[in-house]
Amino acid sequence: MMRSIAEIDERIRRGEATVLTAEEVRGLVEENAIKELQDVDVITTATRAVMSGTYAVLSFGFAEKGSFTRAVSARINGVPAHVGPCPNERLGHMDLIVFGTAHRDGRYGGGHLFRDLVAGRSVCVDVETSDGRSISRDITIDEIPHARIFGTRHAFMNYSAFVNAGSDALSTIFHAIPFPPDMSGASFSGCGILNPLKNDPLLETIGIGTRVLINGAEGFVIGTGTRSTPERPNLSGFADMHQMMPEFMGGFVTSAGPECITSWAVPVPVLSRHVLDAALLPERSIPMPVMDISTRSTLWAADYAQVWEDVDLAVHVRADSCRDCGDCIAERRCPMGAIERPVRIDRSLCFNCGLCSVLCPDVFRARLGSIRSPDGLDIPVTLRQSDRLRALRLAEILKKRILDGSFRISACVERLSP
Repeated sequence: MMRSIAEIDERIRRGEATVLTAEEVRGLVEENAIKELQDVDVITTATRAVMSGTYAVLSFGFAEKGSFTRAVSARINGVPAHVGPCPNERLGHMDLIVFGTAHRDGRYGGGHLFRDLVAGRSVCVDVETSDGRSISRDITIDEIPHARIFGTRHAFMNYSAFVNAGSDALSTIFHAIPFPPDMSGASFSGCGILNPLKNDPLLETIGIGTRVLINGAEGFVIGTGTRSTPERPNLSGFADMHQMMPEFMGGFVTSAGPECITSWAVPVPVLSRHVLDAALLPERSIPMPVMDISTRSTLWAADYAQVWEDVDLAVHVRADSCRDCGDCIAERRCPMGAIERPVRIDRSLCFNCGLCSVLCPDVFRARLGSIRSPDGLDIPVTLRQSDRLRALRLAEILKKRILDGSFRISACVERLSP
């Protein structure tokens, strides 16, 4: 039995459709309440993670016509921007590309800049001209008519867990502190059953032109991403920054420099039995390769149940246990700068990575799970680079928008080939 997007869309418009988040599907599977295609029409999926392959394209009027011939370099809030590709000679107009991993220093990068822009904060644009002059101007996103975020490699169906099998700590983008040696801790990424491609692994419904939410804004899939394979597909896409929500984006400071956080929500219409069967698969059926951070070789295959079942999605604070240390290591090392004193967590910034619960377990508490090695070693998770709690919220937002008609599911223009 097969169904069409048009058929499901009509059911939505008539108010007859069953739209569920991937988390709700899991609950109904445990109750044995989903068996047939007609039991669910659309599943809303989401992921929020550190996604390096992110960049912004900005185009805006910067100065009067004829005020300079060309810009040769630019920075926004100190973050380097690439000028072009259009030279805009003598027009006073800027076309800039800013990488999410570009940074002005070890604590502020492209991801922080993108969030500041979306939050409506004023940013400083510094330009060096071809005749050697420096021009500066403060600007907000309302003065940037073209502002889009693109993803080159996002929403992996199953990313990786990392361990350090060596004897020395190692600075890396996959940990917020030097990665502990001797396989004494692990980091990982991926939202398990919530991930879009877990629910459509054969890309039957997700293709070129599929409408999605990126950081809360409507956008579109434009293809598979770099390094996408049939076993581990990922997506590329774009959306307009003007409609994005700051809570779903930001910068994440690793021990090797700032990285960029991006969030996706993707509707998966249940068109076939294969899509339904994929949605019903439990967390333990989603493979998670475990890799050595130094050699980047795969050591064994774990699964997402080990890191997402019977864990805490948020960190809990025991303020009365704080000893008010002069140098608060949790505050200093927080990759989001979300810890403040008197001790509290700024939940609008917190990524729920759990690092604070490892560095100061008396004050910050969270069960993060562990990864089991083939020889029976339990390696505790010491950092999460995906935020499942906020991904759940985005999946709920997408569900609400589908049901109230403000988001229309769309058939893809062409199917993707990993």
